[in-house]
Amino acid sequence: MALLTHLLVCTFGIGSWVAISGLWVELPLLVTELPEGWYLPSYLTVIIQLANVGPLFFTLLHHFRPGSVSEVPIIFAVLGVGTVTCTLFGFLWNVTSWVQGSRHSISFMVLTFFLALVDCTSSVTFLPFMSQLPTHYLTTFFVGEGLSGLLPALVALTQGSGLTTCVNVTETPSTTSGPNTTRKTDIPQGNNSTPVPGFAGVASSVVHLESRYLPANFSPLVFFLLLSFMMACCLLAFFFLQRHPRRWKTSTEDLLTSQVTLHSIRPLKEDLGPPGPVDSSMSQEHLEEKTGPYFPAHLLFTYVLVAFVNALTNGVLPSVQTYSCLSYGPVAYHLSATLSSMANPLACFISMFLPNRSLVFLGVLTVLGTGFGAYNMAMAVMSPCPLMQGHWSGEVFIVASWVLFTGCLSYVKVMLGVILRDRSRSALLWCGATVQLGSLLGALLMFPLVNVWRIFSSADFCRLQCAV
Repeated sequence: MALLTHLLVCTFGIGSWVAISGLWVELPLLVTELPEGWYLPSYLTVIIQLANVGPLFFTLLHHFRPGSVSEVPIIFAVLGVGTVTCTLFGFLWNVTSWVQGSRHSISFMVLTFFLALVDCTSSVTFLPFMSQLPTHYLTTFFVGEGLSGLLPALVALTQGSGLTTCVNVTETPSTTSGPNTTRKTDIPQGNNSTPVPGFAGVASSVVHLESRYLPANFSPLVFFLLLSFMMACCLLAFFFLQRHPRRWKTSTEDLLTSQVTLHSIRPLKEDLGPPGPVDSSMSQEHLEEKTGPYFPAHLLFTYVLVAFVNALTNGVLPSVQTYSCLSYGPVAYHLSATLSSMANPLACFISMFLPNRSLVFLGVLTVLGTGFGAYNMAMAVMSPCPLMQGHWSGEVFIVASWVLFTGCLSYVKVMLGVILRDRSRSALLWCGATVQLGSLLGALLMFPLVNVWRIFSSADFCRLQCAV
């Protein structure tokens, strides 16, 4: 039964971000069909942040009217909406509409908002629900949350989303459309830009390499139906988890009773007042609030770490991953994306056997992970000519840096969640709200840098852009 429960919790955790993660990894195929092209990610960033109205509303409702709403029906609603929306995506993602004289992907953006609403709201509903289960299941939940990024990435890799190849393209001046008009024609692969002699009275053509996307192994329809199946599995897992509330309630009450008993026999210098008998009529929420052994400064530091780590992992660094990796080639990019996705659940799995709740240790690990993130950011700023470009060591460094960045900060996120879970149910809810706040601040910071001021330059690995 314990193994089955772990499996259900892990599957439930996958539903936290699998929909939006799947949307991002499918973008290389979608942008070739949709009229917005590569401007589409900037639209998605804004839409996803607008969906934070969901967790904001739930958090305010919990704060001003505690106990007025349960997270169970909301979780059922968001998982059901996510399943239906993923299915609709498969059939409507390429439907466009005329708006102000040009075509736009209105249906795509509306469906994206609903998917983002599902995933953002999961941060403030899934974690409070997990407070009803024993503590060790929370780590399994974070393993599932890590898999929510890995599984869509593996499906997209099998599909061939974003895989490119270098082809030779010849540009020939047109003799019928004017002297400045050129015509492009794909020709068999060559090595460098080469002038091709023309016939009498015709200007010579120029051949150069360009990146071209390889055809996918299956369509976006199949991909989105697979996402819908994952969401349906998460809904089914949650159904079975909440079918045994008595078991979870008993386990939680036993844990709380033991913690309160231990709290009542501590020396007086550790308590705010003299110990007294435990009132059996106290509510579970009130008992949970009594279990928090942390000082306000420690609690504030914990929440600051939660916001900072999630700002880096969900907002800042994902915005520049392509800029930091593509200069080293498509292999480096796909390895960094896939292996860093694997590092997330692996770090969560390690935390089950090697837990460390020391805030000092977690702070040091956060600094270490931030250092790897700073290296990734530096390579993105230097794109398309980063350090060690064209050498195998550059590829190894960038892949290892992304894996270690994700692994270190994923471990920190898990342990911070465990710390707050042992404090109270409300602490977990505010943890989810802080996760969304940090992610929002990170995205708002990077949006003008990437899309307005454009301080990052894209790299085309098929063209020689840097001096050796």
